[in-house]
Amino acid sequence: MSYATLAGRTAVITGAASGMGEATARLLAAHGVRVALLARRTERLTELAAAIEAAGGQALPVTADVTDQSSVDAAVERVHAAYGRVDLVVNAAGVMLPNPVTDGRTDEWQRMLDTNVSGALRVLRAFTLDLIAVAADGGTADLVNISSIGAHIAFPHYAVYGATKAALTYLSQSLRTELGPRDVRVTNIEPGLTDTELGGHIDNAELAGQLDGMFDALQGLSADDIADLIAYTTSRARHVNLRQAIMLPTRQA
Repeated sequence: MSYATLAGRTAVITGAASGMGEATARLLAAHGVRVALLARRTERLTELAAAIEAAGGQALPVTADVTDQSSVDAAVERVHAAYGRVDLVVNAAGVMLPNPVTDGRTDEWQRMLDTNVSGALRVLRAFTLDLIAVAADGGTADLVNISSIGAHIAFPHYAVYGATKAALTYLSQSLRTELGPRDVRVTNIEPGLTDTELGGHIDNAELAGQLDGMFDALQGLSADDIADLIAYTTSRARHVNLRQAIMLPTRQA
């Protein structure tokens, strides 16, 4: 599908070092979007930016940790110095650390809250005024949050992860009431089973094995599938907001 209307736009993508963030950066850049790549892993960002530029795109690697306000502030300065105002923000940074609540893994709980909720809020704080200004000038402005089907469907031992994603889903819904009247579109995407690095962070062998079994049975989505949905959503006419999208593998109930 052609996404010609994306050409000339400027995007910030968090979690760009891998998975959905990386796939989204590659696809948007291929359709003429200048992409600022935010993530913690400098080497991966540098490699991705080089690959995008070798293919004829524009990319700015920006090492940033969304759990650290000073790091986000520094990233904003770099993005603005290089690209000026941003008109498309994709909150793709996230962590998934399932374990029984009775294990009391407060370290994991805090990490998920800091990344999936507070991290998204830091990015919103950093770039929302850009989006509002672009829309006020008649341009197209998009905020895309990557939540999860776990925001709605309960999975055993994923309670805290699901709670962080439910918070992001609600945040998206509420933000539409504030930003929609100012012509800023807010889209919340809830993927189902998707092949990314998230599963590799699980330190519970039983739960990791269950996840592997689900991929074998359900033929999970790819990060490219999610990127394609983001490109489609953000390339619609500026008066059209695809506000909520749930994308599942066909075999996932």
